[in-house]
Amino acid sequence: MVEDSSLEDNVATNRWPTGTFMHRLTDEVRSELLGLGTLRAFPPGQVLISQGDRGTSVWILLDALVKVTGGVENGVEATLAIRVSGDIVGDMSAMDGSPRSATVTTCGRAVCQQIKGPVFRAFLARRPAAALALAQVVADRLRWANQRRLDFAGYETKICLARVLLALISRHGRATERGVSIGVPLTRAELGMLVGAKEITAQKALRELAAEKLIQRGHRDVVVKDVAGLAELADLPFLTKPY
Repeated sequence: MVEDSSLEDNVATNRWPTGTFMHRLTDEVRSELLGLGTLRAFPPGQVLISQGDRGTSVWILLDALVKVTGGVENGVEATLAIRVSGDIVGDMSAMDGSPRSATVTTCGRAVCQQIKGPVFRAFLARRPAAALALAQVVADRLRWANQRRLDFAGYETKICLARVLLALISRHGRATERGVSIGVPLTRAELGMLVGAKEITAQKALRELAAEKLIQRGHRDVVVKDVAGLAELADLPFLTKPY
């Protein structure tokens, strides 16, 4: 449970990132949603959702960065996505009652709103605009997943990685003195998972991009030093969304 009462004030004045579930809601609908659940704070490394569980609660990320991972029966795991403040996780099981399809883990200290599945479904039933917003979010996720599959089929690892880095800065990028940070703390292994590559392959691709002075590697961060050059290498004419 949240112990610091100032967190509620921070949530009330938050500016939600473009494209997130919370950003797509009106002030009135957003206020109603935030009154439905329990505000909770978590440390880094906390598992909010475990793959295979039967829970149906949804989590609204109010001040949080989480990674979505999944595994298969032979033990291989992959990082599937990154979610940020304003996003919603756990909505698939809330809607159809199926077991959780992935694990969601906090990457840093996180503040989230937990809403029980039946309560969330009732909210969507009386608020069609919220249901539409959720459908738009799901469409965005599907578009991201489809693009990654096309990338994997059509490009080598280095170019796939370049395309993912550009996608990350278009969504989460943060300008710095050195260039544009991808804005999310990912290890090299996790970056590799996002492009379906083993860690050693991802490291090799990152070294090559750094040698070409397109990026600068840091601890759990990548800074894009030449956005135009990286876009040219990635076979992308421009960023679809500005960082």
